[in-house]
Amino acid sequence: MLQTWFLVGVSVAYLGVLFAIAFYGDRRADAGRSIVGRGTIYALSLAVYATSWTYYGSVGRAASTGVGFLSIYLGPTIMLALGWLVLRRIIHISHRHRITSLADFVSARYGKSVRLGGLIAAIAVVGVVPYIALQLKAVSNTFEIIRRAPEVTPSSALGQVPLLEDTALYVALLLAGFTILFGTRHLDATERHEGMVTAIAFESVVKLVAFVAAGITVTWGLYNGFGDLFSQAAQAGHTALFTLGDSTGTWVWLNVLSLFAIVLLPRQWQVGVVENVDERHVKQAMWMTPLYMLLISVFVLPIAAAGLLRFGAGGDADTFVLTVPMAAGMDALALLVFVGGLSAATGMIIVETVALSTMVSNSIVVPMLLRRNYSGRLARLILITRRVTIVAILLLGYAYFRLTGESTALVSMGLVSFAAVAQFAPAIIGGLYWKGGTRDGVMAGLVGGFAVWTYTLLLPNFATAGWVPRGFLDDGPFGIEALRPEHLLGITGMDNISHGMFWSMLVNVGCYVVVSLAGRPQAREQAQAVLFVDALHDPSRPRLWRKGVSVQALHEVLVRSMGHRAAAKALDGVDLESTKDADPDLVHHVETVLAGAVGAASARMMLTSVAGEEQLGVEEVMEMLDEASQVAALEERHRLARELHDSVSQALFSMTLHTRAVELALQKQGGDPDGPVARGITELRSLTQDALAEMRASLFQLRPDALREDGLAEAIRKQSAAIASREGVVIAVEAPGYRLSLDERAEEEMFRVVQEAVHNAIKHADPARIDILLFEDDGVVIEVSDDGTGFDPATVSSSGMGLVSMRERMKRIGGDLVIDSSPAGSTTVRAVLPLGTAQAGEQR
Repeated sequence: MLQTWFLVGVSVAYLGVLFAIAFYGDRRADAGRSIVGRGTIYALSLAVYATSWTYYGSVGRAASTGVGFLSIYLGPTIMLALGWLVLRRIIHISHRHRITSLADFVSARYGKSVRLGGLIAAIAVVGVVPYIALQLKAVSNTFEIIRRAPEVTPSSALGQVPLLEDTALYVALLLAGFTILFGTRHLDATERHEGMVTAIAFESVVKLVAFVAAGITVTWGLYNGFGDLFSQAAQAGHTALFTLGDSTGTWVWLNVLSLFAIVLLPRQWQVGVVENVDERHVKQAMWMTPLYMLLISVFVLPIAAAGLLRFGAGGDADTFVLTVPMAAGMDALALLVFVGGLSAATGMIIVETVALSTMVSNSIVVPMLLRRNYSGRLARLILITRRVTIVAILLLGYAYFRLTGESTALVSMGLVSFAAVAQFAPAIIGGLYWKGGTRDGVMAGLVGGFAVWTYTLLLPNFATAGWVPRGFLDDGPFGIEALRPEHLLGITGMDNISHGMFWSMLVNVGCYVVVSLAGRPQAREQAQAVLFVDALHDPSRPRLWRKGVSVQALHEVLVRSMGHRAAAKALDGVDLESTKDADPDLVHHVETVLAGAVGAASARMMLTSVAGEEQLGVEEVMEMLDEASQVAALEERHRLARELHDSVSQALFSMTLHTRAVELALQKQGGDPDGPVARGITELRSLTQDALAEMRASLFQLRPDALREDGLAEAIRKQSAAIASREGVVIAVEAPGYRLSLDERAEEEMFRVVQEAVHNAIKHADPARIDILLFEDDGVVIEVSDDGTGFDPATVSSSGMGLVSMRERMKRIGGDLVIDSSPAGSTTVRAVLPLGTAQAGEQR
């Protein structure tokens, strides 16, 4: 018999071990020897998905639906198999923009909307509180069951434990302290909670070892292996164990729910996105986390079969993992199982409350303070808000558990929360791949979907608990049967989860798509859409700040929001006393740093207030809209630039050559140089050259942003790769790996020379290979060589193939162009810019 004092001691000791591991992880991180920089730790931390629902509830579900329990594991496996397409994209975007929560991600995608972020945070809290209650229920019930050993008491017979004797209350308070200590030490939520993540990875190992140990002991200790156990279960009439149990529709919906849950549950977002330190760790998690789930699921059916054989179909299947060893007198194993279940519950609660506290502070509290023009120091207030939120959420979960009692099974409580977070899927998946999604569409979809979720899933739970009259379920409100929460519009034959998911997702997706198509994204939404949808193509960031903001003002905002130390770190190397206007890159950097502390929407509000953008005049507003629209049209401009140069420009080059050739032929044949034919040809050549000049001016306006963002060498590499792929020509680029010291004009002109030389070679020389060499030799030298058919430069230098324009480009920046070619050989175009010429030209 396990004494109560002994169980309390073991529980406290286990939580003490967690404290020690978390403390060690933080100390290692502070010393620069991080533990979480390994893919194994990342994959194990994702296994926080396996909560007490998985640990206890999957056995309970297997006892009633057989292999139907596998949907809990198959969905995450499918999502992780697609991890490089979905999870990696989310991580990439979140790291770039310092996004710290799921609410912040959705808010940032749809124009950094404060209202949208607040709505997401509110839905997350309401939807996840039942899930936290589930964990506390599992801890409380299993503690009461094991301390009454050797008697096996079903959960339904436990009754309501007195408040001051309830283990769940003390566990909630202890976990609140742990979470505050290791989850809210820093204001900047993008600073990793390395100690917490290390502890979560350890807990994943503990619960796996405990569950597998129970499975092995039951299968080979109490029975003679799988064959013996399953044959006895079949003979006893428990054949449902070996069937799907659920209908096909239910099976599909449960897979969809768990597929979304592995990413969209706040705790999964926290460990999978926010705590990720390297995108490449996703590759290891793609196989290691599913392997973990496979190992923990192998013994679900054997334990369920053993429980049914020992306790019958009327037994409390949710506790079979614990009660089967207890009934066999295996106290040590029962204690290990209890610790594993405690591990599964505490891991979920710790990470979930950290994630929710960040969402509440960043998306609800801080925006409220900013709207009321709060002028005090935000840093300490935000930390206090997060800590109070942690305690409040845990107490809400405990209150939900106490009030619902034993009315709801573990699995049902978990699935209700899964269905709640699934409402975020259209906004996030649509935001990653569809630029047409709008904030209004997301708001309409979320409000509609969440309302249906509340009506079809949450209210029935309340009715079961006695909070809502039972007639509400059976007869519908006001006796309207068509509005029965579990049979809307008279639809029957679906379980409550499938029914609720069908209607909520139909309304959610429908409103999102219809409202988005009916409206038009705002300029800021368009700009954010480009950054999110094209994230892996590395588009340039938008520069939307038109109003002057001084460096001093930026520093004050950071100090107010994050404290002096964090502000100094963010502006390291910047003159903090400067009253000059900060350049757009610095403003964008400060906004990104602020986003890590207070969320993207709140960061935008704070900088908008400092910059005074709420008083912008009509002309400035139009400039902002125009700039954002240009960012949104980035891909289209690139496409136009390529097509104009490759088709129209080359056609004009050819017309110039042909008209000159006709002129020369006419002169040789003795034609009248002043006659109407000669004048017409001369006029045609003049018009062609003018059109060519206009086209070059247009191409200048459409120049690739890669040149400005990455410098000459990288821009040449990217452009050459695109041309080579399109034209089927080998283009080899040899250039420095660093950015050359050239002013913008010199970079532009030399890039155009290379671009024109490559296109001329492809158009006229029919080469198999083009070599581009860029190096520094008392200046900057670029050589473009091809192995195609050459030409005589003397015959075309005055009018054809862009040679004159290339020479003029180099002349404008103080450089020179040399052409080495002959009809019998290849061609080399050499552009030379002497040292210091570009800088001198810029000064002039």
